[in-house]
Amino acid sequence: MSAPGTDEIVVEHLTKQYKRLRAVDDLSFRVRSGRVTGFLGPNGAGKTTTLRMLLGLVTPTAGVATFGDKKYIDLPDPVREVGAVLEASSANRGRTGRNHLRMICRAAGLPDTRADEVLEIVGLTPAANRKFKGYSLGMKQRLGIGAALLGDPRVLILDEPANGLDPEGIRWMRDLLKALATEGRTVLVSSHLLGEMQLLADDVVIVAAGKLIRQGPVDQVLGDGSGSVQVRVRTPQAELLTTALAEIAATVTPTTDGALLVHGAEAAAVGHAAFTAGVELHELVVERGDLEQVFLQLTAGKAGIR
Repeated sequence: MSAPGTDEIVVEHLTKQYKRLRAVDDLSFRVRSGRVTGFLGPNGAGKTTTLRMLLGLVTPTAGVATFGDKKYIDLPDPVREVGAVLEASSANRGRTGRNHLRMICRAAGLPDTRADEVLEIVGLTPAANRKFKGYSLGMKQRLGIGAALLGDPRVLILDEPANGLDPEGIRWMRDLLKALATEGRTVLVSSHLLGEMQLLADDVVIVAAGKLIRQGPVDQVLGDGSGSVQVRVRTPQAELLTTALAEIAATVTPTTDGALLVHGAEAAAVGHAAFTAGVELHELVVERGDLEQVFLQLTAGKAGIR
């Protein structure tokens, strides 16, 4: 393995044992800078425990979790290097959103003006002077993301950041995180919203029962999933095409709408088989399975921690 970049997240042989419960089991992965990485797994997979170990909130039983080659506790200025949201923002109920962020700025040695800059980034400027007790869950999520961005960190870690956000808010968050990654930052997002992760993430790390199940670019993981890629064809000569495709070891499944789903052959091979057999095609498209389908295949029977 090559030496990690200073902004990369590196997890090596990470293990956490709670008496008889092993929450994380010899887990290793790397999160690259300039990309959004989705951290996925069933309930109880060990995701939050892993993030807490990464941020120095839980002590590993074995292994290490670092930013580049430094543990969080050893970072010289962590506020300016790593921003994190592990749950919806909490604050004094009677304090305004602006004052909440200003308090954090003062504790971190940041100018008060940074609070206003961040409020604008997360879309809370109109609610800056509203008290926290009047914030919706979605507004609290935005405020938490704003707090994580105060130090303009190179690494951002978010645990279920879309909780409480409406569709417009989720799209806003997607655009924000993609923009941050485009700037070269490292973005790690844990989420159960698999459809959103397919739109947001460049890479995914999938865990179950505390172990790594799969890691890689989203397109690669989708392509590796059993049955995740298929060719949909429509023809008035279905029986003739089915016979032709059997000769190239492809399997054909009829659908209720009259199409044929072909597995085991690329689109070009399906088209060639149809041409050779003199079959007229009305439709030929490649359908890639979604992340939810592949996720369920990869984690089937592995949801519980040991």
